[in-house]
Amino acid sequence: MAKKNAAPALNWPADKSERVPLKKLVPYARNARKHSPEQVAQIRASMREFGWTMPVLRDEKGGIIAGHGRVMAAQAELDDGNKDFETVPCVTARGWSEAKKRAYVIADNKLTLNASWDLDLLAAELSDLSEEHRRLTGFAQSEIDSLLSGWDSDINDLVGKHGENLDGIKASIVLQVEQEQEDAAREVIKKALDKAGIEHDL
Repeated sequence: MAKKNAAPALNWPADKSERVPLKKLVPYARNARKHSPEQVAQIRASMREFGWTMPVLRDEKGGIIAGHGRVMAAQAELDDGNKDFETVPCVTARGWSEAKKRAYVIADNKLTLNASWDLDLLAAELSDLSEEHRRLTGFAQSEIDSLLSGWDSDINDLVGKHGENLDGIKASIVLQVEQEQEDAAREVIKKALDKAGIEHDL
């Protein structure tokens, strides 16, 4: 009995990576994802330590589809004289329509934000890292301190001032965090309030 021919393998953009001069990459003018100077500095520190670990996704004309932050970090390194970033590992999306490229620009950022943290495991991982490597994770020191302590000290101070019965206390907590850190901050607060037996509507 003759064997059926296997279907040809699909060609994914990630199948082939190539080095491209940084100056030939063109940022997408309507990219809605913003990168603060602080975040670019974090990306730079990560890239100096780990190198390029994720290629930039570009179209056939060099337009950036995914990787704007990494390109900004590489440009900043190059501007400071670091010649290691003159070329960039890239993969190319071939044959994509304009609508498909625009959709992926959004999806690449939003799908990452849809994930959440297991805060107990995250705290355990952070506690095993040295301070030097913790600084490369993208978490601010205040966030790391809160994750490792669970904010127990703050809750204990509150209980110490007002006793075990906190029924008469109402308060609002206002935090200003990056959007991608919002879920983690909410979970830290919720966990601390639950542990202290304080009612909340988080």
